[in-house]
Amino acid sequence: MTPSLILLSPFDLSLAAALVLLLAALSWRLQLDIGQRVLVAAARSTVQLLLLGLVLKALFHTVDPWFVALLATIMLAVAGYEVMARQKHRLTGFWGYGTGALSMFLSSFSISVMALLVILQPDPWFTPQYSIPLLGMLLGNTMTGIAVSLDNLTRQTVEKRQQIEARLALGQTAAEAIGDIRRDALRSGLIPIVNSMTTAGIVSLPGMMTGQILAGSPPMEAAKYQLLILFLIAAGTGLGSMTAVLIGSNRLFDDRSRLRRDRLRT
Repeated sequence: MTPSLILLSPFDLSLAAALVLLLAALSWRLQLDIGQRVLVAAARSTVQLLLLGLVLKALFHTVDPWFVALLATIMLAVAGYEVMARQKHRLTGFWGYGTGALSMFLSSFSISVMALLVILQPDPWFTPQYSIPLLGMLLGNTMTGIAVSLDNLTRQTVEKRQQIEARLALGQTAAEAIGDIRRDALRSGLIPIVNSMTTAGIVSLPGMMTGQILAGSPPMEAAKYQLLILFLIAAGTGLGSMTAVLIGSNRLFDDRSRLRRDRLRT
């Protein structure tokens, strides 16, 4: 017998929220200086998820491609800002924002469209029930990988500026002078998704699989969907991080292979 979905009441959510309040109180008591950020993050997630629920409810009834495209654009725009905000040293001008946003567009959007057209094949292909959650999971995880990669790239460039300039003075090209930094930045961006795939099913039960099981889906179907998402996220994170690091590292040098310190906010 397939278990029925257990509906959550506002009281159920308030009990869970009380644990967050307890965490904030402990942070204040221990002088961790993070309690306010925890409360703000909890409030933001509450408002954002409830609004998203209302928007998706309307989308599921209309199945309008323009509304789907608008929501996807908003998600990409916010993700691009978050990538920029998470960097201690970021590129100046448009590229401070555009590097992350463009990289996610080329990776997450293209992989989401491929998955919808080739693998899932809903009718129509942009059905919000599939397209929005899929894009959201890809953007969220790709955003983290790109942010970590770019932060590592720019931070090491600032710290190893003299070493890079010495290599350039010895005749190395820009790609050679910054090559080890680029490789280290890419590795750091891929570590989270590699760890997630390595421990899935042994140490952790991934979120999508957990949600489907709680909603009453057969465990084997939930496992197959989770595998699909993990593989898509890994590809999106890898392609997005590579694109971002290549764009970012190229922006750090001019046409004459000189390191441009004015292109980084330090």
